[in-house]
Amino acid sequence: MDADLTATVLKAADGLAITDIEVVQSLWSGYGQILRCHIDGGSTPSVIVKHVRFPDQRDHPYGWTSDRSHERKLHSYRVETAWYDRYADRCPDQCRVPRCLALETREGEVIIVLEDLDASGFALRRQRVSEAELDACVLWLASFHATFLNEQPGDLWATGTYWHLATRPDELDALPEGPLKASAHAIDRQLAASPFQTLVHGDAKLANFCFDPVQGRVAAVDFQYVGGGCGMKDLAYFVSSCLDEDESEAMEATLLDRYFELLGAAVKRSGKPVNVAALEADWRALYPLAWTDFYRFLQGWSPGHWKLHRYSDRLAREVLASHGFEQP
Repeated sequence: MDADLTATVLKAADGLAITDIEVVQSLWSGYGQILRCHIDGGSTPSVIVKHVRFPDQRDHPYGWTSDRSHERKLHSYRVETAWYDRYADRCPDQCRVPRCLALETREGEVIIVLEDLDASGFALRRQRVSEAELDACVLWLASFHATFLNEQPGDLWATGTYWHLATRPDELDALPEGPLKASAHAIDRQLAASPFQTLVHGDAKLANFCFDPVQGRVAAVDFQYVGGGCGMKDLAYFVSSCLDEDESEAMEATLLDRYFELLGAAVKRSGKPVNVAALEADWRALYPLAWTDFYRFLQGWSPGHWKLHRYSDRLAREVLASHGFEQP
């Protein structure tokens, strides 16, 4: 760690020295690292440093290394900086996010110093969730969507999620000709036409949730693809990340009921003048479209992906049929 970065971290943590540095993970496609810095004499024992460095050579695990892909990643880090600068501190405890301690942009680098959620009690990561943990994540999503309901995504992605159609023309081109490809723009337009727009996390997979085993709470990280959209995009993507095809199908009705119960309560807490019944009716109808939108992306990006299963196929067939297209 160079002297300038060390100084930035110590100032953010009000510390005397960095005693140890752990690599938490490397960023996607070689764009830097996430580090845990242990601090001596500071206001906190450790902080997380997201250190983005733009590479000269790009190495994507699925071969997507175009200039468009590179620019999308650069913009995602600008968006994340804006998120922590303008929006993150508005999140209530029900949709906990790490506190931002410092933001710095240099030529070819972005530095984000964050609260270490592990040190704040959110130390568990899950590959499988219990019923209670699943409910805590659904509560997080409902609270997040209620908090930012009907707000404009200034300086964020105009349309959130990393797979939305406007930023993924290469993956759309890779799809074989057929009803899924032909319906892509119609599905995208219908999701965007919902009168109830909010901010979506944009990458709300299980791996981006941190669990508090004592109080049963969760916090979320990784806001590179936060932006405007229908909340069903986050819910469908989250469910696909932690439930298999049988669970996704068997629990669909229960999860939707629970999400809308929690969303209604969160909207009421927010004091926003929203017709909750109309919101629920609109978004319930869009859940299968949101799932099919992600399914379309996966088919072009990574054919054979484990999420391309029987349940996804069925939802896609039903959506395509409802739009008057042939069956896939």
